[in-house]
Amino acid sequence: MTHRSQITAHVLDAIHGRPAVGVPVLLEQWQGGAWAELAGAETDSDGRVSELGPESVGAGRFRLTFDTGAYFGRSNQATLYPEVAVTFEIADAVEHYHVPLLLSPFAYSTYRGS
Repeated sequence: MTHRSQITAHVLDAIHGRPAVGVPVLLEQWQGGAWAELAGAETDSDGRVSELGPESVGAGRFRLTFDTGAYFGRSNQATLYPEVAVTFEIADAVEHYHVPLLLSPFAYSTYRGS
């Protein structure tokens, strides 16, 4: 699979065993002591965001914020986590960084994907 963005994401709904469609995702970079917005998108029909931000970014600290409250709110599902923020460091500006999120209303996990 070819990626147009260096940073991509994937959200899976662990309760229903399917991709989480329509989750708003915000990409930010830590710059000069504050978070600067780089891009925003929504997960597609496969729960993926493959075009998020620029084709390449330099080394630094980044944050993906998933608006899980909007996702669960569409089905009137209560959630303990109305948003999930994943902060990570890019050390090698040549590599691709994929951040999957496994989601349920009362738990989540994430890892570096491929």
